[in-house]
Amino acid sequence: QRQLVESGGGSVQAGGSLRLSCAASGYSHSSYCMGWFREAPGKVREGVASIDSDGSTSYAASVKGRFTISEDKDKNILYLQMSSLKPEDTAMYYCAAEQLPPQILSHCSNTYRFSFWGQGTQVTVSS
Repeated sequence: QRQLVESGGGSVQAGGSLRLSCAASGYSHSSYCMGWFREAPGKVREGVASIDSDGSTSYAASVKGRFTISEDKDKNILYLQMSSLKPEDTAMYYCAAEQLPPQILSHCSNTYRFSFWGQGTQVTVSS
């Protein structure tokens, strides 16, 4: 049974840092795409970052250079290190995952429309 559980959200002042974690279970270690997207009231869902089973990463322009996606394959944990946070980063952040056939692994990107995600963790950045 697939499960994604996010943690690490909270409130921080602008310029601060947070690290989000996502514990994943029920997924095979071969050929997958994982990522983070965020939703804020009145805003369109935004794909923040992705990483595939080959280690390729992709970022939204709005977070590139400030956010880093990584994973601990031994512990089945996905991370999102967020630095230089801005008030506009305030949102609910969701971890998402998808098993992809190897021949379409290149479809994995921060804009990929995942079909399964966790319950989310709130990030609030104050000015």
